[in-house]
Amino acid sequence: MKVLITGGAGFLGQRLARELLARGALKNPSGTPQTMTELVLLDVVAASAADLVGDSRVRTEVGDIAEASVLERVIDGETSVIFHLAAIVSGQAEADFELGMRINLDASRLLLETCRQRGHVPRVVFTSSVAVYGGALPEIVRDDTALHPQSSYGAQKAIAELLLNDYTRRGFVDGRVLRLPTISVRPGRPNAAASSFASGIVREPLNGEAAVCPVAGSTRLWLLSPRRAIGNLIAGLELDAAALGDQRTLNLPGISVSVDEMVAALREVAGDAVAQRIEWTPDARVERIVGSWPGRWDTSRAERLGLAGDASFADVIRGYIADEQVTAR
Repeated sequence: MKVLITGGAGFLGQRLARELLARGALKNPSGTPQTMTELVLLDVVAASAADLVGDSRVRTEVGDIAEASVLERVIDGETSVIFHLAAIVSGQAEADFELGMRINLDASRLLLETCRQRGHVPRVVFTSSVAVYGGALPEIVRDDTALHPQSSYGAQKAIAELLLNDYTRRGFVDGRVLRLPTISVRPGRPNAAASSFASGIVREPLNGEAAVCPVAGSTRLWLLSPRRAIGNLIAGLELDAAALGDQRTLNLPGISVSVDEMVAALREVAGDAVAQRIEWTPDARVERIVGSWPGRWDTSRAERLGLAGDASFADVIRGYIADEQVTAR
């Protein structure tokens, strides 16, 4: 089995790659485990982690995903699984409209079209976002709640969702859209995502640094740990197509938590001194974007299909500390 990860040098891409390599096999469409013989990691920079590039099953490719020649190089008749993670994040897509459209929408369509031209009907997992929702929302959002994005990023993701569903309906791909909650806690440094603070207000204080929270403490987020995100991506791929039917979009399970509750969980796990490193500085742009996202979802369909979220945000923090070998300062 040949597998492609777009955005393969990113945080989730590399973490997914490690999990796939550790498992060594994925279920094929009939439900039978099939050995993974090649894992292609495509990104604008090369994946450089020694444990990945040193594995004989891994092939790294560098290129612009919005270029047809790049996709033709990495998708062939043997590519049976594609995890399409590559994206321009929310804040950057809002600041640079052309770049967001090119990568989040044009490249997604080009990827699907390359699959159609190959004619081999690969399984395609597309990671979408809470940002496809917005406006006047019901208290609890469901898979079939009308999409009304309030950002360019959300609009780009919503259009790509519709495209993948139609390419699936036409039999060109076997698609699955997994709407990711905000992923927290991410390691590394802050990025341009509007939700970057959801990791920063935990990561930086644990590292002995001050962190800025740009939204009110009452702001409610829908969160998922990296551990659970990777597990759900693989579980989503392996779902029986018949169980999904003609509705290929799933809101992934997560936890609904306010920023105040996140800080309380940090205090519970790491103590008052760590939690007090958070500085509250409102940012109207971030508040507008994040405030348009739903804070509570009905994920009963995903749960019936075997996908799962985290038990609590305190558990998310403990998992981050364990995975990243963090010592609170």
